[in-house]
Amino acid sequence: MTLPANRPRVGIIGAGMSGLCMAATLRRAGYRDFVVYEKASEVGGTWRDNTYPGLSCDVPSRFYSYSFAPNADWTRNFASGEEIERYFVRVTDELGLREHIRFDTELASARWDGARYRLRSTDGRTDSVDVLVSATGILREPKLPDIPGLDSFDGAAFHSARWDHSVALKGKRVAVVGTGSTGVQITGALAGVAKPLYLFQRTAQWILPMPRLPYSPVSRAALKLVPGLNKLSYLGYQRIMELIFGHAVIEPGWQRDAVSALCRSYLRTTVRDEELRAKLTPPDEPMCKRLIMSTAFYPAVRRRDVQVVTDKIVAVEPKGVRTADGRVREADVLVLATGFDAHAFLRPMELVGEHGVTLEQAWRDGPRAYRTVAVPGFPNFFTLIGPHSPIGNHSLIAIAETQANYVLRWLDELSAGRVRRVAPTTEATERFNSDLRDSMSGTIWTSGCDSWYLGPDGVPELWPWTPARHRRMLAEPVPTDFELA
Repeated sequence: MTLPANRPRVGIIGAGMSGLCMAATLRRAGYRDFVVYEKASEVGGTWRDNTYPGLSCDVPSRFYSYSFAPNADWTRNFASGEEIERYFVRVTDELGLREHIRFDTELASARWDGARYRLRSTDGRTDSVDVLVSATGILREPKLPDIPGLDSFDGAAFHSARWDHSVALKGKRVAVVGTGSTGVQITGALAGVAKPLYLFQRTAQWILPMPRLPYSPVSRAALKLVPGLNKLSYLGYQRIMELIFGHAVIEPGWQRDAVSALCRSYLRTTVRDEELRAKLTPPDEPMCKRLIMSTAFYPAVRRRDVQVVTDKIVAVEPKGVRTADGRVREADVLVLATGFDAHAFLRPMELVGEHGVTLEQAWRDGPRAYRTVAVPGFPNFFTLIGPHSPIGNHSLIAIAETQANYVLRWLDELSAGRVRRVAPTTEATERFNSDLRDSMSGTIWTSGCDSWYLGPDGVPELWPWTPARHRRMLAEPVPTDFELA
């Protein structure tokens, strides 16, 4: 096959899961003139940055894989963060992606000049590309809590995404702030190591019991021997995830009832102490926030050397954490499992589109995208895992693959010379966002809770339909929704 000589030069921001997905999609399609700009010195994104004890994925490992790069070597049904990071490194090397990555290169700005994007990195280097793809992810900028005296703590203090492995934890007094997925995993891992462990909880979370079970050497050998079994396993997990969670979060039905009943039953049967169970009972419905999957958390908080603190934190002091009841719980180590800025997207990088309009200005009322992949006023710019992507309890790898394949279709149009620049119309983008908001009312996310899913206006910035609908929507571009030149 003869490839067009005028294939566009593509820039990809980030060498995390979605950036590698875009790079692999391009390389498999015969594209070679592309660059991945990565601010760190290795690939992996969130799986490189997060190394805290107990870290694991909440999506089955055989589904949390690239469909084009199955992994027969997963050791457990829910892989550890370390194992996932190794998988991304291996895929990078096996698919020849490393030669396209510029490590230690953080982009400070990208400006559309009417034909190309002019890029500038934080160290002053410049570059230019015809097409720019944002693959920065959604959980990358750590969010620090606004607690008085945080800088006064005498011991070791760090965010969970910047774990300090030089700090010894065995036998130390450890205070963990936050009970999202990260706080739950850290608690499960440190219970019995730290003495005592204080878990400061603002709002209780629903837990779905999903045990981490090892895969036998026989099953792993079978998947290596018969690659088709790996594909079958991927499709099987995908079917189960979409059948249950894909429907449970967006509409009432047996799926939602079943997940809710299992969460409530697990709490009731596992935590017999009524006072503790009251502390751990959330005020909202299961799945209103991202559902946490664990079988280690409830046994951990039942231990005598673990204390769940629900009194509001009023200050951090040199020796510990003071709560509204006046008590100071002394600690040697302070861990901030307080999550990320889920609305950061490209920030702090500056993106400038047509007429000098920045993305910050375009999104002053909150992030808005066309069908999760493009933004009006920013020609030849695409987003992976951008605003409104299906990021509930689902594999983000599958979502990124759908979006990368969509971007590839526009790149093929550019390569063939049929178009030179492409940007969605404001009308098409507003129509999509209006449909999205109108469909949000039946979802579990509007049942009443405060979560990182919510935008500045209090409306969930999520996908209110099934993942299958997302695939169908992005199967082919709709040229009439775009300004083409």
